[in-house]
Amino acid sequence: MRLLEGFISRTDVSDTAQHALQWIGETLGISKSICLVRPMGDPALFAAGQYGFTNPAASSFTVSLEEWGNPLVNALNNRKEVFFPDAHSAADRKRRPATPFDDAAFHVVPLGVSGVGDEAFGLLLLDGRAPVTSELHWFISVFVQKLDQILRQQALTEGGRKQGRERSLLYSIINAVSDPILLTDTEGRLLIANQRALTLFTASEEESEGRRGAVRMNNMLLSSALSSKAIEETGARRRELLLVNPADGSDLVFELLSTVTEDPRQGSGVVSILRNVTDLRRASEEIEENYRKMRVAEAQARAESDRLNLIIDSVADPIVVTDASGATSLMNEPAERLFTIPSGASEIEQRWVQTNDAHFSSFIAGMLVSADQRRNGEIGLVDAKAGEPMPVEAIAGKILSEHGELNAVVTILHDRREAIEKAELYEQLQHAADELERKIQAATADIAQQNELLRRQAIELEQASALKSQFLANMSHEFRTPLNAMLGYTSMLLQGVAGPLEAPVKRQLARVESNGRHLLTIINEILDISRIEAGRMPLQASKFKIHDLMSEVRAELDPIILRSKLTVTMQLERDLPQLVTDRQKVKQILVNLLSNAVKFTHHGGVTLSARRNARDRTIALAVTDTGIGISAADQDRIFEDFRQLDNTPTRAYGGTGLGLSICRRLAQMLDGRISVQSQVGKGSTFTLTLPIKGRK
Repeated sequence: MRLLEGFISRTDVSDTAQHALQWIGETLGISKSICLVRPMGDPALFAAGQYGFTNPAASSFTVSLEEWGNPLVNALNNRKEVFFPDAHSAADRKRRPATPFDDAAFHVVPLGVSGVGDEAFGLLLLDGRAPVTSELHWFISVFVQKLDQILRQQALTEGGRKQGRERSLLYSIINAVSDPILLTDTEGRLLIANQRALTLFTASEEESEGRRGAVRMNNMLLSSALSSKAIEETGARRRELLLVNPADGSDLVFELLSTVTEDPRQGSGVVSILRNVTDLRRASEEIEENYRKMRVAEAQARAESDRLNLIIDSVADPIVVTDASGATSLMNEPAERLFTIPSGASEIEQRWVQTNDAHFSSFIAGMLVSADQRRNGEIGLVDAKAGEPMPVEAIAGKILSEHGELNAVVTILHDRREAIEKAELYEQLQHAADELERKIQAATADIAQQNELLRRQAIELEQASALKSQFLANMSHEFRTPLNAMLGYTSMLLQGVAGPLEAPVKRQLARVESNGRHLLTIINEILDISRIEAGRMPLQASKFKIHDLMSEVRAELDPIILRSKLTVTMQLERDLPQLVTDRQKVKQILVNLLSNAVKFTHHGGVTLSARRNARDRTIALAVTDTGIGISAADQDRIFEDFRQLDNTPTRAYGGTGLGLSICRRLAQMLDGRISVQSQVGKGSTFTLTLPIKGRK
């Protein structure tokens, strides 16, 4: 119904063709189409309408009927539908006519009334991707009848042929214009538009959702701008219209020029021309921005000038600005006191000022005749108030224009009286410094002599320490041999080798054995310290399991653990790797740590734990107790040689104070470390951290 209603109100070929092609595009899904019509008597086919093409050449496409080899002319003459598939090669392109479809497939349908002569009056070119359905055939039959009616009416009307040509020419002209041109009805519906306007206000269903949304937005903005209310409010027909570019979504600024037109057949309409002023607006904004920057620069220049005047006035040194002829144009207050005669000045004061002016003018004259950009010199002036000689250092610089011409000379006069006094004071200080340097050299020589004596004493102390360590190692060995024999005989007596012993004698022998073993432990610790200091402690690396070592340490101290009535547990992670290090040294460290934990724990228990640090590739072996704990101030002191926290003769715990010192030294030999965490009254945790693969 919409198609037929549109046909009823239309009497122009181009208008009717455009309406029909838009209908099949929106209703039948044919995205691209061209209607070629040959007005009666014309030797060519002209594009009466096109749909879906963005190239303006589609609107001006023509086919000459004199080209007998053109497949389109053959289709027209034979009144036969033809299909041209996609062109994939040069040979395919030679077999098909040149059309706005380029290499895409398309259908060719002749347009002519059946039974009325053998000659068709036009061709319909359709997108080849759309199938030729029964609805399309129905449309073609209706469309042919309408076109035939219009063409016959134009043929009967004098000048109809000329009008059609002019209409086609008019479409070509408006499509050649780069500005969008469109005709809308009073409700804002689009009636006629050139190609540029179609790209802004029309979109097919096959195009992207973003483009269709931009087109809908543009149509709403245009309808709002062309409404009678908007025209009444603005009071003008030139106004600005902001649209969206359907191609990339950018903003486009247009100047809208609209005119209301009256047609006796079509009724009222609005002719609109959109002039793209995006670049003009951007240029206007840039001009405004530059003008704003210029105003800011002027304000900054004024502020800079005021600041420069303030700086010149606040400088204590005299500053004089002279022009190219040597005349003074600007000076600050200190310079005015030197070169300006004050009111009520005496003759002598006037002569002083005149003398200063003469000396300064001579200096400036020499600056003007020289080619130097900068000049330093000394001028002998007079203090205009006190009359004292005032030697000054003059520093002058030329200010040149862009063309190298001299504009001014800026001279700064620096009073050298203070500098001269400082130079004299510096000379005195230099003499004092030389004297001090001689004394320092003497003191340095004395200190060097003392350092040499200290170095020799340090060497002697190192030698003495080495001899001490060697002596202790030898003596410990000598002590241990007879002591082992004594312990052996004592053990034999306790076992009844020499006969049964009475209970009092047995108790006394047990005490002798216990004290002997305690003495042997002390001697062994001294021997270990001596061997470590002397560098004679060997390392024997082997590969062993941590669980076996922990169990062996616990089993060795089982008698002591049973007497203490403490609970000793082991917490070992699963899948612990084997250690590669000196097994005996690790066992000695753990035995010492566990022994200390049992000794200093009266209630609770002791925990042996082991965990792996995969990132550092280390194993942490820890002994945790619930004993008396260690204060933070004493946690570093317990690792010193012969150090016990309670050093009084009546201390409650025995020992030599060498156990933890030996443990730390052994850990360092194994490339490991021992750390402690403890709180008084809450217990301690000693952690031995070793590399999984240690030194061999």
